[in-house]
Amino acid sequence: MKTSAKAKRIERHQRRGKQHGKLNLVSLMDIFTILVFFLMVNSSSDVQVLNQDNAIKLPVSSADQMPKDALALAVTAEDILVGGRSILKVAQMSAFQGEVEPLLKAELDYQAAKSSLVASAEGRPITILADQALPYELLKKIMATCVDAGYASISLAVSKETVGQDTQGQEA
Repeated sequence: MKTSAKAKRIERHQRRGKQHGKLNLVSLMDIFTILVFFLMVNSSSDVQVLNQDNAIKLPVSSADQMPKDALALAVTAEDILVGGRSILKVAQMSAFQGEVEPLLKAELDYQAAKSSLVASAEGRPITILADQALPYELLKKIMATCVDAGYASISLAVSKETVGQDTQGQEA
């Protein structure tokens, strides 16, 4: 039996309704690729996070200059850490009578040899994270060792002073 044109049209319409939609994966992959590149380029390149031990209370400053990418030397209550690795005890450094501590210098020399950065005229950059109560004599020995190892561009890490608070961290 021959079907009418209207019946054929209804049948075609019902067949189309039963088909499931398909995702175009090529377009999705393009979108995600662009998103990944965007996030990589716009990652927080203007912010440098220094891994800081909670036991270290950095001095407060109103400095606006952002730190450069540099080797981090942290001085905790017990240890001196270079790149997050314990090198020697603070008590050993305090008891050392000279200016340049050999264990710390050896580690800094190793880090300099491992680094792909070329030393500038000012020397290699290093950032020292030390408690604000650290004795000056100990800081002086650490800085002298850094300079002797070629790290003459020394930066001291500080906490940025927030507006509306005094140096004690209490609201004014």
